[in-house]
Parts: sequence; structure tokens; C-alpha cells
Amino acid sequence: MTPEDFIPQAIGWVLAAAVIIFVLVVIFRSIRIVPQATAGVVERLGRYHKTLTPGLNLLVPFIDRLRPLIDMREQVVSFPPQPVITEDNLVVSIDTVVYFQVTDARAATYEIRNYLGAVEQLTTTTLRNVVGGLNLEEALTSRDNINNQLRVVLDEATGKWGIRVGRVELKAIDPPVSIQDSMEKQMRAERDRRAAILTAEGSKQSQILEAEGRRQAEILRAEGDKQAAVLRAAGESEAIQMVFHAIHAGDPDQKLLAYQYLQTLPKIAESASSKLWIIPSELTEALKGIGGAFAGRDVQFPPSTPAASRPGISPEATAAAEAAESAAREASAAADEFASAARSDAVMDDSAPTAP
Repeated sequence: MTPEDFIPQAIGWVLAAAVIIFVLVVIFRSIRIVPQATAGVVERLGRYHKTLTPGLNLLVPFIDRLRPLIDMREQVVSFPPQPVITEDNLVVSIDTVVYFQVTDARAATYEIRNYLGAVEQLTTTTLRNVVGGLNLEEALTSRDNINNQLRVVLDEATGKWGIRVGRVELKAIDPPVSIQDSMEKQMRAERDRRAAILTAEGSKQSQILEAEGRRQAEILRAEGDKQAAVLRAAGESEAIQMVFHAIHAGDPDQKLLAYQYLQTLPKIAESASSKLWIIPSELTEALKGIGGAFAGRDVQFPPSTPAASRPGISPEATAAAEAAESAAREASAAADEFASAARSDAVMDDSAPTAP
């Protein structure tokens, strides 16, 4: 092959390769595959033409231009802390989180230059307007109210931008350090107050229950004492009635009564508080009755007659009578001594000088 034939052939191969490359470029620029949950804005000769949907799309090469794809999913953006002044002139730092979604790719492309920055600035200004009308206590306890107000304002403002704001959350509200210390002290004092109230309530309930228990115990004890007293009185009544009937049934004589009288006399002086013991005048007569009972008769002798010289009395009865008379004389002498001692004590008490 001569050089003259090779040159035209090489030019032909170059032209064929250029045509193939051009065709491939045209095909490559004509076919656009849009992923799911994204959208693309197509401009034809610099003007908006259409919005590409997910899937395979065809464009006119060198006439249509595809702008960067837009994510149509819901997006979460956390903005840095923003200083906000509350109604009571306190500066708090608030972190916000915004949930939004692009609903119109054309509006998000042509109605706003940077919709993400616009949402951030709008959130900051709206947050300052809302929190500026609240004090610190209301701002800390009204997060839901603040979130709803922010969402409504942002949704209305971003609607023309093809953006829908789903939720706005306050991630953190940080008051100044000095205010935090005061709040901690207040919280600690409130908890101490609640603990003191609960302790007092528990002590009150405990005392009420103890008092109720003591009252019930006293009532039951009183009921028991009442029942015991009633039963004791009933028993004593029955015993007295039985003794009374037994005495009347036995028909005791004067001698037995005199003997019982002598047995009862020593019990008068058994008490430790007895200061004066009076000897009844009937003591001699009772002793005489006992002596006559031992003698087997009711013979009355003058008091000056010795027991041994009284006729008709057995030796045993005489000895018993003499013992009774001796006991009577000793009791009478003891009574006289006790009476004289009591009189001397009374005289000494009367003659003692009194304190000025």
C-alpha cells in the first residue's frame, strides 16, 4: 500500500472514531438515571423545563441541563446553641433540632437560594421571639408549647419554598452557671421540705395509731375491770347471803357472838396507819360471857369476886375464866398506857414552838 492510499484511509478511520465518540457522548448525555427518593430539575436553554422522577429519563443533549439532585427524604438538622434572652433578662443557651422535608424540588431550587441556611436563620429568630416572652421557669417547663409555636411559624414560612417542617425540638436549655446553682439549691430545699413533710405525716400517723391502740387497750381494760368488779360484787353478795342464811339457820347464842367479837378486836390494830386504838367498853362483858360459857352457866358475879371462889365452876372452866379475866385486865392496862402516851404526845405537840 502506497503512502498516497494510506493517508485517505487513516483520515477515514479518524473520522469514524470521532463519530463513534460523538454518538457515545450524545447517548451518555441523553440518558439520566435518577435514584429513588431524589428529584432532578431540568433546564432547557436556561429555563425550567421539567422535574425528573426516579428511574430512567431521556434528555436532549447540549440543550437540556440537569441541576444537582435534591434529596426528597425527611432530613434532621441540629443547629448550634443560640443565646436567647428571656423575659426576666436571663441569657440562656438553647439547642434546636429541626425535622423537615422537601416536597417541591422546583420551589426549593428557584424560590430560595439556600433553603438549609434559611431554615436555620428562621428557627433562630422565631426561637428568640417565642422564648423572649417567657421567663426562665416557663421556658424550662413549656418545651412542648415552644416546640409547637416554632413548628407552626416555620411551616408557614417555608411552605412557599417547597419545604414542610415536621417537628421542632429543643434539645437543651442551659441557663447561666449561677442560675443553675440557685436552681439546685432550690430543688434541694424543696426535696428537704417534702422529706420533712413526709416524716411529719408518718410521725403523725404513728402517734394517732399508738393513741388509738392505747385508747382501745384502756377501754378493754376498763371493760375487764368492770366485768371483774361486777363478778366480784356478785360473788360477795352471794357469799354474804350464804353466810347470812347460815347464821340464821344455826341460830347462834350470845356466847358465840361474844367469842367472835373477841376474835375481831385484834384486827382493828393490824393497820400500820393506826395511831390510836380504843378499847371498847364491851370487852369486859365479852370476856365475862366467855368465862361463863366455859363454866357451863350464865352466872353473874361481881367483878371483885375471884374466879377460884365462885361456886359451881369446874377447875377447867375456872382456869379459862381466870385466863379471860387476866387477858381483859392486860388489855385494859395496855389501853390505859396507850391513852396516856397519846395524851402526852398531844401535849408535847401543843407546847412545841411554831416557826415564824
